Amino acid sequence: MGFFTGFFNKFFGKLFLKKKDIKLGLYGPPNAGKTTLANTICKDILGEEMGTVSNIAHETREIQIKEQICIKSKDGKKELMFNLVDTPGIATKIDYEDFMKSGMKEAEAKQRAKEATKGVVDAIKWLDEMDSVVIVLDATKDPYSQVNITIVGNLAARDIPVLIAANKVDLKKADINKVKAAFPQYDVVGISAKYGKNIQDFYDALFKVIR
Repeated sequence: MGFFTGFFNKFFGKLFLKKKDIKLGLYGPPNAGKTTLANTICKDILGEEMGTVSNIAHETREIQIKEQICIKSKDGKKELMFNLVDTPGIATKIDYEDFMKSGMKEAEAKQRAKEATKGVVDAIKWLDEMDSVVIVLDATKDPYSQVNITIVGNLAARDIPVLIAANKVDLKKADINKVKAAFPQYDVVGISAKYGKNIQDFYDALFKVIR
């Protein structure tokens, strides 16, 4: 009796088990445009923004989540549902004096640096929760940075599917080909998160990496 009860509980438990929510993480260096992209997606799908955007690095210092994001393919035949996770910018060094250069007083700058450091640690920890990741890079900057290589290395070690969003293609200095050359193992889509350029192409690319 106990055997059959255990068997049926296990079988039907799996049969009716709710599919886990897919988590899509936005990762990248500070000021690459992660939160801007998150806001564009959320406004497009949900009609509301994800978080605050600033020109000062590390504006996002805590993990932010928007649930039940549903995107459609260009032909409208496919849908993809996921929870969007916006993470603090990854940095290998955080110095409170850099915040003071932006006009903050010392006490505020030190607090910002402390929060930003915790944010980086939390972002790395959350990698273990991610099903897929979009690396958001500033296409006007050199992609061969220590921060970018650190992010890619952490993702490769976990075998997490990755899409690279080469952001800020609206700017003249943007060089998407340089980003592609730096990370040939991943699909790269050029976007302007600020102006919503190529966002549908970005959505279509997500269908290939989210699983």
